[in-house]
Parts: sequence; structure tokens; C-alpha cells
Amino acid sequence: MKKTTGAKVAIIFFTIVVGATTSLIAQDARFPTESWVDRVMSVRSLVAGVPQWSPDGSRILFAGGLGGSELWTIDANGGFPRRLAPHAGAAGRTAPPTWSPDGRWIAHASDKGGSVELWLWSVEDGREIQLTDLGGRINSWSWSPDGRWIAFANGRYGGFDIWKVAVPSGDATRLTSESRYEVFPSWTPDSRKILYVRLDERWMDHDVFEIDPDGSNPRLVLSDTDFFDYRQGTAFGYPMVSPDGETLLFRSQRSDWLNYWTIPLTGGEPRRVAPAEAEQAEGQWSPDGRWIAYVETHNGTDELRAVPAAGGQPRVLVSPDMGVVANIDWAPDSRRLSYTLATPTSAADLYVVSLDGSAPTQLTFSAPGGNLEADLVTPDKISYETFDGRSINAYLYKPHDMRPGERFPAIVLIHGGPTSHFADSYQLHAQFFTQQGYVMLLPNVRGSSGYGREFELLNNGDWGHGDRRDIVAGAEYLRSLPYVNPDRLGVEGTSYGGFLTPAVIAWSPDVFQAAIPISGYPNRVRFMEDGEYQHIQQLAYEFGPFDENEEVYYRNSPFFAVKNIQTPTFVIHGEGRFPESPQMKYFADELERHYKVFRYKSYKGETFYVNSRENTRQMLLDMLDFFNQYLKE
Repeated sequence: MKKTTGAKVAIIFFTIVVGATTSLIAQDARFPTESWVDRVMSVRSLVAGVPQWSPDGSRILFAGGLGGSELWTIDANGGFPRRLAPHAGAAGRTAPPTWSPDGRWIAHASDKGGSVELWLWSVEDGREIQLTDLGGRINSWSWSPDGRWIAFANGRYGGFDIWKVAVPSGDATRLTSESRYEVFPSWTPDSRKILYVRLDERWMDHDVFEIDPDGSNPRLVLSDTDFFDYRQGTAFGYPMVSPDGETLLFRSQRSDWLNYWTIPLTGGEPRRVAPAEAEQAEGQWSPDGRWIAYVETHNGTDELRAVPAAGGQPRVLVSPDMGVVANIDWAPDSRRLSYTLATPTSAADLYVVSLDGSAPTQLTFSAPGGNLEADLVTPDKISYETFDGRSINAYLYKPHDMRPGERFPAIVLIHGGPTSHFADSYQLHAQFFTQQGYVMLLPNVRGSSGYGREFELLNNGDWGHGDRRDIVAGAEYLRSLPYVNPDRLGVEGTSYGGFLTPAVIAWSPDVFQAAIPISGYPNRVRFMEDGEYQHIQQLAYEFGPFDENEEVYYRNSPFFAVKNIQTPTFVIHGEGRFPESPQMKYFADELERHYKVFRYKSYKGETFYVNSRENTRQMLLDMLDFFNQYLKE
């Protein structure tokens, strides 16, 4: 076997690739590899975060540019976007930039030496003012309707507390000091009260409190229970008060589906706004209080809907044949909404739609040149039966222009989470590998969101077992297709997919002929020592407390079953944020200790995940090399 400079050779004569950059071009690739990887990576949205209407309704603000770190506006009726500020830090990543109620300022977040601070950008003269300098992380904020204050959640003292800061002086005051996380503050329309969410220690229960602007007179408004909130309150979100100040809108799983509910601010019985056996998100009052808009998910397709606030039938305003509606915002006139729409063959663009049912207007155009969309693959939505008779929904990508009798290798791509799902959005890996001569299957296995609480809970305490069998059933479905080579199947995934991929090849070792786990955590026991807090909270919810359920953590750790692996494996992660705890390196070391066939590569200048454009490009070429070696004849 050819040697690679600087590489180590395992006892079974397989090279562990540490820094190889070669690319093997498949003979049956539909498009030349080097040009195709650049083309599929050129599909990027101009819009980041949640676009927001200006107070006068003339313009829409959004984060954009490289990494979503610049401030842009566009005329609400269309036109060319205009850049306002070239360096807005974390504008599109921590929380979206927001207008002041009078339109004079734009607040945004910016990274500063490991902390996240609030900044103001002056619409009048372009001045930038650093509003906070607390040295903590800020994860949410909102303007007071009178424009004098911003309430925000800050983690300076270890958890998150509610603060307020004066505009534009920057005088900051801490309003709460509980040990539990207190997040997502919002104001009543008269600026006389602040509402916020307090999480319990497990991040399972949400209490909505109301306080005076000086932090006094706390009052419990609502308790919502049994709703695990993985990202520190993000799933529950802001408590939203109606424009008349009388009613609270909130998101809850109490019906076994994530739906929106209302309750009088003074107390009473909650009412479900638009009952549906579907997940709802991004709920918002219209400025006049007559409507509630929200996004509703149906098997990966996200629709924009509006329902009368007083009750009644929802209107479906945008219902793509295949696509993801997101990032909605009401115009000040309460007659229009902005939103973004992404599809499997296009990045998200900004649109405006009217309540009157007229056709939407597209404002931004992210598509690269060269008619790329025609070369991309629109997947088929399929389902297959798994081991217990349940139906697993999935996306099937097939190469263009398949010839009669042709048989392709296939790859199963596993999503992260596990409480997440594949949707009708652009999938870089699927588009890249499909046009290099692979069939791709993207299943929403048990534990995925979007299919109700019952389905989501099916893998609690059972990671790598029932969900693994859903993947194996997906492999059997692929083998049943006449255009798939049944002896050439691969599997890959990132994050939770980077965990489930090792589980599949360790506990179902004869199913796949090549595997690429990326940035996963195969050893859940060791993870309790070196994992970050939100993931430890996740495991406590999914597996139970470690001290009481140690056997579950061992049972759900494929790291301890490496000796069973027969599948050639390419182990990948980014090198940077967690250099002291690279679980994928431990996994590679365990593969080497058992004389398994594998490669290993970490990409420098990254977090644990591979995100930069340069490294992502190289990673795709490295992955293609590996899959071609083991799956192409």
C-alpha cells in the first residue's frame, strides 16, 4: 500500500491519514469533483438571523455578509440591499439585530474577548456605542416600548440573570439573582413590567415571572412543566404579551405536540390557539393584536399560518410544495409578514406576503450564477417500515440521468440532535455525494422532532439501539431499490450522527461497508467528565442521573463495543475548542488498539465541529476519497 508522508501505519497495514489532501475522482461522477465541490458550497443565504421591519415599515433589517456578521437593510417593496455596518460581531448568531422603537438605533450583540456584549449602531450618523461591558454572555434581549431601556439575560455570575441597561448611557442594573437560569425577558406594552422565564435545575419546567422594571414585586404568571429545553430556554422562547397588555402567548408541549397557547395575564385557564397534530414555532402577535402568526411543520415542510387571536380557522399564507418557511416578522401595519424560504435546491431568501392572499414578493436573491439549481437534486419524500412496524420518514436523493441497469453505491446520512430532524432545506453532503455517483438516504429516525412527543421520546435511555435499528431498516430499504448496489452501502453523520454511526457499525457490524463518524461522542460515560453543561443536562434528561443509571450510560456507549467493528471507518473532528477532550481521537485510538481498518483526521482552526469554508471543502474531498475506496468497484 502506498505510504503517506507523516502517517502512522496500523498493524493491519492500513494507513491512518493525519493530513492527506488528495482527491480521488470517481469514474461515474456526474460532475467533475473539484469544480462540483465549489459549486455546491456556493449555495449560501444572503440572510442570517431573523429579519425585522423598521418601525415606519419602509425597510427590513437583517444580518448578512460573511458569517452573518454585518448589518443590512432592504426596501420592503424590493430593491438592492444596503449595508449599514461592516462589523457587527455576533449579529446573526446570538440574537438578531433589533430596531429601537423610534427607529434611531439598532441593537446588536458582538463578541468581545470571550464575552458577548450589546452594542448600539446609530441610524442617523453611523456611530457605534458599546452599551454593556459586563464580561458575561448575553443570550436574549428586548427593547422597552418607550425606547429607554433594553432588558437582557446575562451570564456574568455563572447562571443567567435578568438585567436592564439604559439607552444610550449604558448604565446597567441587575434585576434578578436566582441560581436557576432566568432568560428571555420581554416587556408589557406600557413599559411598566418585565416578564421573563425561569428554568428549573433540570431545564424541564418553565415559570414565567412578572417584575417591576427595578426588579421588585415578582409575580408568578404561568408554570409550564415537562418540556425539556436543551438550549437554555430557547425552545420555550420569549413570553409574548398581547398589544393590549391582557394576554400571554406561549409555546408548550402539554398537548403532546408543540403548539401555541394563550392565558390571561391576570391568570386563568390556558387556551390552545390553533390545535394541530403538528409542531408550531415562531409565534407572534400582530401589532394590532388581531392575529397570531406562526410556522407549522408537516413532515419536514414548514408553512406560514395566521389565526385570529380571538379564535377561528387559521389561514395558510405560504405553503410550499417543498420548502422551509422561517424567521417570520409582522410589518407595523399588521397586513404583511416577512419570512425566509429555503428549499432542497436553494438557500434561504427573504420574502414578503400579505394577509389578503396575494402572491408573495421575493426581496433577496441568493442563488449563485450558472443555473446551478437545475443541476441540484430535489429529493423524493419516502417512508419505510422499521423493526417494530413503525413508519420512518426519509429523503431519498438519486443521481440525475440514471441509465437503465445502472447500480449505485448508497450512503445513509444521520442527522444531529437527536431531537432534531431533516427538513425540506439544502443538504450540502447529500447534494455533493449524489452527483458524485451515490444514492443518499436521510431518515428521521425515532427521537427526531417534528413527529410528536411520543415519537420523540422513543429513544430516551436507548441511544444506539432502537434508532440504530431504524438505520438498519433504512439500509434494507436501499438494498430493495433496483438502482442500488446492495453490497456497497456507507453511513455517515455529525454530532448525534457522529455518535449513532459508531453505534451502527459496532452493534450491527455486517450492514455497512464504509462509515464516517464526524464530531460525535461515542463514550457517554467519559462524557460526564469532559462534556459541556448543556449536553450533560441532555443526558440527565435522556438517560437519567448518572449516579442512579450508570449501566444505561455504558449500554449506550458504542466505544465499549469497538472490538465488534468490521467496517472500515474514517474518524473526523475539528481541532480547537475542545482540544483537551477530543472524543473522536479516543475512539480512533480504540480502533487502533483493536487493529481495526480506519483513518483519522482532525481539522485545525475549528471548534469540535468542522465549520470553516476551507476545511469543509477539504473534508468533503477527503470523505469522497474514503467512500470511493470502499464503495466503488
